Amino acid sequence: MSNKEMISKEKLRIVYMGTPEFAVPALEKLVKAGWNVVGVITAPDKPQGRGQKLVGSPVKQAAEQLGLNILQPTNLKNPEFQQELKDLKADLQIVVAFRMLPESVWNMPPLGTFNLHASLLPDYRGAAPINWAIINGETETGVTTFFLKHEIDTGSIIFQKKVPIQPEDDLGTVYENLMTIGSDLVLRTVEAISKNEVTPLPQDESKARHHAPKIFKETCKIDWNQSAESIHNLVRGLSPYPAAWTEFLEKTCKIFKTEVSGKSLTNKLPGEWESDGKTHLTFQCGEGSLRIMELQLEGKKRMKTEDLLRGLKI
Repeated sequence: MSNKEMISKEKLRIVYMGTPEFAVPALEKLVKAGWNVVGVITAPDKPQGRGQKLVGSPVKQAAEQLGLNILQPTNLKNPEFQQELKDLKADLQIVVAFRMLPESVWNMPPLGTFNLHASLLPDYRGAAPINWAIINGETETGVTTFFLKHEIDTGSIIFQKKVPIQPEDDLGTVYENLMTIGSDLVLRTVEAISKNEVTPLPQDESKARHHAPKIFKETCKIDWNQSAESIHNLVRGLSPYPAAWTEFLEKTCKIFKTEVSGKSLTNKLPGEWESDGKTHLTFQCGEGSLRIMELQLEGKKRMKTEDLLRGLKI
């Protein structure tokens, strides 16, 4: 990119790729700032709700409101889709919470394709970086923009922004925070690329200490042999969705909010619980105990523990 002059907002042709809510603010800010988004690539519509009506992704809905050109390929290697993409003559592609791209796609634009990742790469490479940072009890995370290359989440870093994780934070609050800060970083990255002011740095492999694999139902199951602190962090890292869960009163019970107690319950084994039947529900853990503050028993709504206990008459 050396020897290239600054490209104006109108001339820099951008293709934006994303699907969930996390990718919406960056797209909106790009358009609001006057950048030339010539196409939006997002997932095909999915059936939702009781009527199984086809619904567009959050990014599709935002792109429609912004009057942008939308492509929804089922297969990114499809020659017809790749020709359509080529016809957009993009100078730069941006990926935020999309899916793995074939090289024929990410290598297409002359200025490359950059991705926004919700961690301080190379730490927490993978599908669920926000969840795992909280589950592991981190006090800091962040967002990274980097150029795509073959191996997933390994390309040269453009910019990073650190973000603290507060003790009271959960997945919901950190997600919101990173979504906002990440969208600003996308804007900053586009501006720097347009001015030819980026010096991408290779990732330092010695800092790749944790993986962030996809979250499955089994990941969310509480193991009461773990310490109260570890289970508390698991609950935080999965709340509000998909939520940590356990068996309670012979039903599946999702746990959304907990409080660590250093004290162990008298004569209780890990997974056993005690309650006054009014306000308190506390589980014994491998180390210490955990007070349940908000939960959802199978067949009921999410509620505070005292509201559930009032109706159960334990």
